[in-house]
Amino acid sequence: MTRPNLTFFCELDTAALQTFFSAPEVLDDLHSLGASISLGLLDLSPERAAVVRHLNEANIPVIAWLLLPRDQGYWLNLDNATQAADRYRAFAAWTAEEALVWDGIGLDIEPDIRLTEAVVQRNAIALPSVIFRALRGVRLRQGKKTYQRLAAEIRADGYRLDSYQFPLLLDERKAHTTALQRLTGIVDLPSDREVFLLYTSFLRPNGLGAMWSYGPEVNYIGVGATGGGVDLNIGDSRPLSWEELARDLRHAWRWCDDIHVFSLEGCVKQGFLKRLRRFDWDSPIMEPTVSIRRVDNWRATLQSALWLVNNLTLIVISGLTAGLIFVPLWRRWKSSKS
Repeated sequence: MTRPNLTFFCELDTAALQTFFSAPEVLDDLHSLGASISLGLLDLSPERAAVVRHLNEANIPVIAWLLLPRDQGYWLNLDNATQAADRYRAFAAWTAEEALVWDGIGLDIEPDIRLTEAVVQRNAIALPSVIFRALRGVRLRQGKKTYQRLAAEIRADGYRLDSYQFPLLLDERKAHTTALQRLTGIVDLPSDREVFLLYTSFLRPNGLGAMWSYGPEVNYIGVGATGGGVDLNIGDSRPLSWEELARDLRHAWRWCDDIHVFSLEGCVKQGFLKRLRRFDWDSPIMEPTVSIRRVDNWRATLQSALWLVNNLTLIVISGLTAGLIFVPLWRRWKSSKS
């Protein structure tokens, strides 16, 4: 039976990571599934290196998922591009020192975690910061150049480059704008594997509609979340049930032969790996037409809004120019009639 390639995200601290991979059944399940791991590098410690070597010896492909310290934003974005480049160089030195083998490098491109938390908590102090950053065009240009140089450095070192992206970036591209990048700090960075995170757990009840709306436009899909990771308390954050994960996997396979699952620890905790070993990928699926239409309409509105925001200065100048030209003409015409 054919089935897609699976990659599981793992975002555990070092102590938990050591305990987690000391269980041989986890490696057995991963071997049976032919799965890879995208391992979040919360630190570059000898203890984490020992876990990576253990996975290397077990022939489990491991992707280095680069993350920053929390006080530097945790995820990668326009505002920490320099720190991201420094982190990669520290990672390269650590890799050489510890003799580690990687299947690729993953860049998790998301807004600064501190800003995200402030917005979620409706902290009004965050708003001026967002607006100020969005107005600085140089921030986008310099940030993108730094990440482009980093991408070239990663490839020169012989690694495949993966990026983990929000699906809203696809709407930005359709609108031909940079408004979303300037507002959120995300980066439209070309990569070898661009994984769009279509987590239905955060988009209930329209998560499946979002997958169908965005799915035809992508080559790699991330599904989730099954538990674990950073808890930002956004929307309905309940982990996926087995029925929901099974549904999402079958639907994602409609478009992609490579599927990423967040997270490995959540799947193990809920006993999903064993069930995936005997999973029927060929069960029929049903198109969620109503939900797709709802998401498509929402996306069209978003794309229009992004265009307006991106071209706001031009619209204002055009309006003022039209006023300066036509208001005197209208007054002259009106006075001639009186």
